[in-house]
Amino acid sequence: MDLLPIAAVIVALDSGSLQIRLSNVAFRRLGLTTDPANCALTRDLGGALAAFLNGNSPREQRSWRTGDAVEQRWFDVTFARIDSDHSPRCLVTLVDQTRGMRTEASLRREMNTDSLTGLPNRAGFGDLLEARIATGLTNYAVLVIDLDRFGRVNSCLGSMAGDEMLITVARRIKGSLRAGDVLGRIGGDEFGVLLQTRGERAEADHAARRIQDVLATPIRLSDFEIRITCAIGMAFGAETTDDAEDVIRHAQFAVRRSKETGQAEAYDTRALDRARERFSMETALRRAIEAEQLRLHYQPICDLATGRIVAFEALARWTAEDGSEIAPADFIPVAEESGLIVPLGRWVVDQALRTLAAWDVRAGRPLDVQMAVNISPIQLQRDLIPPMVTAALASHGLAGSRLKLEITESALIADPDGNAEILRALKATGATIAMDDFGTGYSNLAYLQKLPIDTLKIDRSFVTDMMADRDKIAIVRAVLSLAAALGMATVAEGIESSAVAQTLSALGCTYGQGYHFSRPLTAAQAYELLSAPSN
Repeated sequence: MDLLPIAAVIVALDSGSLQIRLSNVAFRRLGLTTDPANCALTRDLGGALAAFLNGNSPREQRSWRTGDAVEQRWFDVTFARIDSDHSPRCLVTLVDQTRGMRTEASLRREMNTDSLTGLPNRAGFGDLLEARIATGLTNYAVLVIDLDRFGRVNSCLGSMAGDEMLITVARRIKGSLRAGDVLGRIGGDEFGVLLQTRGERAEADHAARRIQDVLATPIRLSDFEIRITCAIGMAFGAETTDDAEDVIRHAQFAVRRSKETGQAEAYDTRALDRARERFSMETALRRAIEAEQLRLHYQPICDLATGRIVAFEALARWTAEDGSEIAPADFIPVAEESGLIVPLGRWVVDQALRTLAAWDVRAGRPLDVQMAVNISPIQLQRDLIPPMVTAALASHGLAGSRLKLEITESALIADPDGNAEILRALKATGATIAMDDFGTGYSNLAYLQKLPIDTLKIDRSFVTDMMADRDKIAIVRAVLSLAAALGMATVAEGIESSAVAQTLSALGCTYGQGYHFSRPLTAAQAYELLSAPSN
């Protein structure tokens, strides 16, 4: 075990000047002269020593650094007062911490450096940015570069190819920057750039374009040539914050928008406000689901030929704690993004079937009406829908034929083979399957023929103002012809007038729903409508 070199020297204050009274060999071994004419203590610590000797404190500790930029040394210094009948005296003890400080600095460099590219890592990049800010730098921009398809390259070609790609990307980006700019690797496939600007966004835009241009040339990996694309987010100093981590985080937040637009995007405070609102809504929605504070409304689906109610579509409604109504268009996307759509979707299925079973009990017989429930694409991917549906039907004593599950076209077509198995399992329960919002996605008719779909729902965008738009009528007619050829029933959404209902019926549409028939109703109101003599 190496012992730190220690030296002690007694110093006295005589007539206002410091005098060395005693020194030892170890002090000289530290490389510090004890010559009163050229004494390191007198030269560098004189002021601190004089203040201590003239004060009343019995003991003080402090750090001391000596040397120049090339060769620096660090000491822990202790001043201890010595009782004396004559001039004030103290014992100065120096502990050489140079070796430990150099080791610590070396470890800090390693901790702040990316081992693959040799660039500053996230911590190192943040420290460099913080140091620049501390010097008074205000006109600067931080760019975050997020590589596309890096994960695919890594998984398909191997980690060595992925490492080679990162090294090449780092070299190219470095070559596109100016001498004073700083480049760091701040994530697995993320790079950060610190640009000193003259306060103009144009400089950051030019840098972003240069980076995109140098990455446009394909990179050869093994036997493949891979073209690298990236998303670039930008944040500017002193716009909203001078905290280094906040600036980096803002640039990373702008990357999300860049992925959507395909071009470099600057941080927008309004986007962060919207994100915070979504997180706030997520928290409130989670509490509302756990406390069962949501409710269902039911909109009738009618036979266009007779006007008879054949089904109700269950629609989730949410009243916030402050009494405000939150639209499904606002909270359903939040539920899908956060994963809350799974417990929410399960609650909707259970509550809708509970309501249907209660109607049967109230009527004293099973009613000739179905309950339609929407299944989110996220729930279709993450949840075990068939066993959940089977359990809910059994729990409420209902036949599977009483349930209609509405699944969006985009969700079904995204994974037709995997979804076909799920739909067949749902069909085995007796449930009816409807493809919702048909015509708004990119249907593959070959897959559509293979999927066990019972009903096509024509999206309201084709029904609204249909009477004044020949193109919409042509689209509706084509969908109805397709459904007839495939043996499927049809439901038109968004019917708001008798003229539209009669036209759709004449064109061959089976069922319809919309404000012409009824707005969404509470469970009690829906039962009253269902029990009316006209139905």
